[in-house]
Amino acid sequence: MRHGAPLIPSLFFARSQVMTDLLGRVLDSKFPAHNSDDGSVARESKAANSDQTVHHRCFKASFLMRFFRSIFSVFERHSNTGSVENKSSNSRSHGWVTSLNKVMTSGPMRRLQERMLWTSRADTLRSTSDIWFLGKCYKLSHEESSHGSDAPNSYDAFLEDFLSRIWITYRKGFDPIGDSKFTCDVNWGCMIRSSQMLVAQPHDPGYIEILHLFGDSEACAFSVHNLLQAGRCYGLAAGSWLGPYAMCRTWETLAHDNKEQIESDKCKESLPMVLYTVSGDEDGERGGAPVICIEVAARLCYDFKKGQLNWAPILLLVPLVLGLEKINPRYIPLLWETFTFPQSLGILGGRPGASTYIVGIQDNKALYLDPHEVQPAVDIKRDDLEADSSSYHCSTVRHVPLDMIDPSLAIGFYCRYKDDFEDFCSRASKLADKSNGAPLFTVAQNLQPAKPVPYADLLAVDTFTDTDDPVHDDEWQIL
Repeated sequence: MRHGAPLIPSLFFARSQVMTDLLGRVLDSKFPAHNSDDGSVARESKAANSDQTVHHRCFKASFLMRFFRSIFSVFERHSNTGSVENKSSNSRSHGWVTSLNKVMTSGPMRRLQERMLWTSRADTLRSTSDIWFLGKCYKLSHEESSHGSDAPNSYDAFLEDFLSRIWITYRKGFDPIGDSKFTCDVNWGCMIRSSQMLVAQPHDPGYIEILHLFGDSEACAFSVHNLLQAGRCYGLAAGSWLGPYAMCRTWETLAHDNKEQIESDKCKESLPMVLYTVSGDEDGERGGAPVICIEVAARLCYDFKKGQLNWAPILLLVPLVLGLEKINPRYIPLLWETFTFPQSLGILGGRPGASTYIVGIQDNKALYLDPHEVQPAVDIKRDDLEADSSSYHCSTVRHVPLDMIDPSLAIGFYCRYKDDFEDFCSRASKLADKSNGAPLFTVAQNLQPAKPVPYADLLAVDTFTDTDDPVHDDEWQIL
């Protein structure tokens, strides 16, 4: 049996290749690529008729992609759990797992994902509708759609902004993660990569230093390696997928641990901002909606600066579950509006088992950066100003219907200054007022009130001034 074992992976690989080629031919015949020369008016007239088709493709492709990923996951785990006595067998199995991985990330499979599940062509966004991209509005017009424009809020300006954003994807060939044999995060690390993109956007250090901090080794403060180490108590492990809530809590733990190590003179980088993971109220009287507590935020900022200042930049992460299999339609307009907040950092979301970083919105389209591209690991030193950083930027704008993303997600907001936070609280309170009793999240002075406090009343209480009164830890526990 041992001599015959390699026949199984060979046969599987051959059949997988045939299936991939067949799917590619079917896609070419059934779902041909759109002509990029179509006018914006023609595209708009087709949009309504195509919604049902897009939804059908989403369900169909989601099943297929999960099927292939499940198979790959089983084989990869098997190849990483062999004993020392089976080294020769593991060596052979590594070869066919690598081959299978190539099939999973090949062109036809990529096109299967893009054409059936996600629309990847940027020219389909060329309509006259506004694009909201991480809190900034790009206003388009009929004239621009036909002739282009150099205006600062034009479509070309949007593409330039999109291209400038840090894009973090699957990597292969990095140092093994901990005691495991994993040297890549293909098929399980997409939530981690999506979260790295969100957290990387508001960083203040120089560009090359940011890329170094999010590199792929234990020496890089916010690497896959260190995130997995910090998230062990939330079930994180190499080879396993995780959800948005666990990911948010993991970042909170990593930020706390790194700050402690810096204070004890150990060589670790800390986040240059407060990280506040927002949770629901204890008694559930607001239906479990997360409560952004102003006093908690103020105390976190005060402690971050060790009392020297009463404010620090703050990153808010709001994990949510907005339905069972699909997002409850009542939340769609609320989600849409969060992208108009100047403090918006987008959404960690996607489809079940496949996270993306959603960065913008146009009509019913959620625009995103996709971490599922497999690229070789790159070791960028913090002082290497000539480093090749091209693999950290993406020129392809992909999108998905907003109502088709997974209901389990996390929203990010960044408030650099105290005024930013006050503006955010005002907008969040107004958004909650529009929710008809089902807000995404609420704002409260503290965690005790059973009902949200109007923001105008909150401004009457100065929660950002220094205080000599001791504060017990249990008073500031984030539930």
